[in-house]
Amino acid sequence: MDFLIVKQIGIALIIGMMIGLQREMHYQKKEKMGFAGTRTFALITLFGYLSAWMQVFIPIFFPIAFGVFGILVLLSYLKSEGDGVTTEMAAILTFAFGVMIYYSLEAYAILLAVMMLFLLGAKSDIARLKENITSEDWNNATLFLMMSFIVLPLLPDKMIDPFGIFNPYKTWLMVVLIAGISFVGYIATKMLGNQKGVYVTAIFGGLASSTAVTIMLSKLYAVKNMFSHNYAAGITIASTIMYARVLLETSFFNFSLTKALALPFLGATAAGLLVIFYLYKHETPHSIEQTQVNTNPLALWEALKLGLLFGLIFGSIGIFQSELGDSGIYLVSFLSGLTDVDAITLSLSQLALHDISQEAAIHGIIIATTVNSLVKLGIVFVLGGKKLGWMVGVYYLLTLSVLVGGMLATV
Repeated sequence: MDFLIVKQIGIALIIGMMIGLQREMHYQKKEKMGFAGTRTFALITLFGYLSAWMQVFIPIFFPIAFGVFGILVLLSYLKSEGDGVTTEMAAILTFAFGVMIYYSLEAYAILLAVMMLFLLGAKSDIARLKENITSEDWNNATLFLMMSFIVLPLLPDKMIDPFGIFNPYKTWLMVVLIAGISFVGYIATKMLGNQKGVYVTAIFGGLASSTAVTIMLSKLYAVKNMFSHNYAAGITIASTIMYARVLLETSFFNFSLTKALALPFLGATAAGLLVIFYLYKHETPHSIEQTQVNTNPLALWEALKLGLLFGLIFGSIGIFQSELGDSGIYLVSFLSGLTDVDAITLSLSQLALHDISQEAAIHGIIIATTVNSLVKLGIVFVLGGKKLGWMVGVYYLLTLSVLVGGMLATV
């Protein structure tokens, strides 16, 4: 017996059963019957696999089998009384998964099946998204896609100015990456709703801007002057996400730099999680509106500002380094950290490939991260008051100590 064939049939049956089980659970919630359940979907993947297999021996077997299957699906749709075609489309795709598995495309079949299961199970979330999304959101997303997949490939990947500091392609590519990360948080907030609490606000808001979350939660605490553990936990969550985001951003262009930064930033992330866990255990249940972080990060003006900032930093590093050496890099890192960590992180990640030393890039990113953290701590003291400030201060003292200690151990 061929083990490969047995393995493929097993994968086909598992995929079909998982899809069928999801469909059965869906129809049970609606208290009605569907045309196919767990066993039927398992048989559909098996039929798809068998159809592709028998095509080797009988050349017309596959088109006949697919035609018969298509007629059965059509009859099911005609009897469904206007209930949509989701299950019927799922059945056709499930048949295709069986065919893919026969041709040794198991990995792709599994990936597509997981994506399909997610879409099938996300009906209520997608419905909520449709209710909350605005025409401005749609226009911004469409414009962003045009800028990313139409304009970006047309931009020259070289310095175009007399001073050799502005690269249009790299500048806009940074906009695409950062805005894309921010958009994940924006869409998740839309799907989860506006009253999911401080933690949801911090998690998804932190993907876009930990500074914005810090300002928002500090102001809210100052108004209520209650639930200090909740608000402190929200601020620390957003800042902890920033540490992880730095590693993600460096990995796009300079994985060796990511490995060098792994110890300090993963250490800081772990230390932050410990503080978050402590605050969580001492919290008071509380929910807030998320209006302040519910701003589309794909707005064109925001993207342009980010691109200009990246271009300015990218060019400034070269100028300052030529005049001051590594000290110039650290000066730009300090100034950048006053407002933003993403742009300097991406700039140094690229420059460390050829133009500056990896050690200088590590020090620059650490400086920017430290300065940005201290700025946020100052914001908490000014807007939220001393009580909230001291609670968040303990977090920054611990995480920044680990961050700097990890850097010293690395270099």
